[in-house]
Amino acid sequence: MPWVPLFLIVAGLFFTFRTKLIQIRLLPESLRVVMEKPKTSGGISSFGALMVSTASRVGTGNIVGVATAVVAGGPGAMFWMWVAALFGMATKYSEGLLAVKFRSIDKDGHVLGGPFYYIERGMGKRLPQISWKWLAKIFAFFGMCVGLFGIGTFTQVNSINSCLLYTSPSPRD
Repeated sequence: MPWVPLFLIVAGLFFTFRTKLIQIRLLPESLRVVMEKPKTSGGISSFGALMVSTASRVGTGNIVGVATAVVAGGPGAMFWMWVAALFGMATKYSEGLLAVKFRSIDKDGHVLGGPFYYIERGMGKRLPQISWKWLAKIFAFFGMCVGLFGIGTFTQVNSINSCLLYTSPSPRD
């Protein structure tokens, strides 16, 4: 049985009810904020920030994954992807909330945050007798491995290399 998808759905349900259906309750407000004009000249608009955020999250895995799911599971797979996405919104909101809550600013004014910080600092507040730095380091290491071997540059370089290797020369050559 695939435990990871089941765990993600359960976590999504937990965060959905813990945040009192935030993805549905605050949808009108979020649409209003995204569509409003920026108040200052310079900086980035809310819509621009949404587009940059979406562009950084949607990759070839999302596009190919949907096509593979439809081929493997039929049109019903789209319904279950939408259900998972609905509950995944609350998980993503909770992740962003924790990242902002437990971030820090270094002496040069750079903002530091993310999962490494909220694992170490957030879990440390609940159980102060235990240092969670080791778990944050393990998370960082595996995140680096996924970035390099799974979704990062190696995959893209392999795709480019495959295209170049298997491209036949033109008849004029």
